[in-house]
Amino acid sequence: MTVTAASPALLHGVGDRALTWLDDHREHFRLTPDDFVDNGAVVERLKPIGELALNMQVLFREGVAGSRQKARAGQLLDFAWRELLDGGNVLARLQHDEPLSPVPLEVYATFHELGHRHPGLETALQGCRRTVTWTALEMMPNRRLGVLNAERKLGLVPSSDFDEAVARTWLGQLPEPWTVQLHIAYDITHSVFHLTNWGESPGKIPPEIADYLTHYLPAWLDDWADLEHWDLLGELLVVDACLPRPTLDAGLWERYAAAQSDSGAMPIQRGMPQGDPARVFDLVHHPTLVAAFASAMATSRAMSAV
Repeated sequence: MTVTAASPALLHGVGDRALTWLDDHREHFRLTPDDFVDNGAVVERLKPIGELALNMQVLFREGVAGSRQKARAGQLLDFAWRELLDGGNVLARLQHDEPLSPVPLEVYATFHELGHRHPGLETALQGCRRTVTWTALEMMPNRRLGVLNAERKLGLVPSSDFDEAVARTWLGQLPEPWTVQLHIAYDITHSVFHLTNWGESPGKIPPEIADYLTHYLPAWLDDWADLEHWDLLGELLVVDACLPRPTLDAGLWERYAAAQSDSGAMPIQRGMPQGDPARVFDLVHHPTLVAAFASAMATSRAMSAV
């Protein structure tokens, strides 16, 4: 069956609206004094900040942003580093309190690639990486890929073998496609993100994995679209954009775009939640970040095919 590809205008529009919402709600990314009471709370608040930086980096890298988008993205990145992370001091403080946590490394790696530096944090990271514990830490295989990719971004000697880490992931073992459940699907998407450095190098997906995804991704996309799980569908649309021959399925993208609210926010599943703005932000910031990511990747691939 021939699949019609979505138009660049449709793909770009999703990201433009998502970026508008993220910029309009930037203050909700800010850590509060209460967060600093518990390092676990700090980690949870750092994740969306790291994802925000990654999205802005992808937008710049793919070259699909117009002048207004570039200005917004640049302002958001400056806001994230200078105000949300206090010039990296928030990451250095967490690294001091939790020296074996990979979170400061992972968040800092993106800002480092974008030209930001915190020498004290880099020195502390070097110290913890010299321990046996750093390589012995038990974590999900796709999370190990994330740590290795962060080390690569910082120009560090990898703490373990990347290909071996890929082989240990669910995706690397090419299991039965019908066994994919929600958490497995998210593991699949993140394995692809780390393999390709968040879509920068689609060619780094091993051929056997690319063939596997080419065969089975369309069915997974249809399933999660039918369930109206927009957060996961968005991540799977990124995976599609990373394949050698992406489908950029117009029907799926039209359904995805229709789920986006007028404000630009994307719900996790079904419709937009209602209530306290801070609570709504906590529920929809991730799917909205994913929408911006998916749009940048798909628009770039669509434009390259024109």
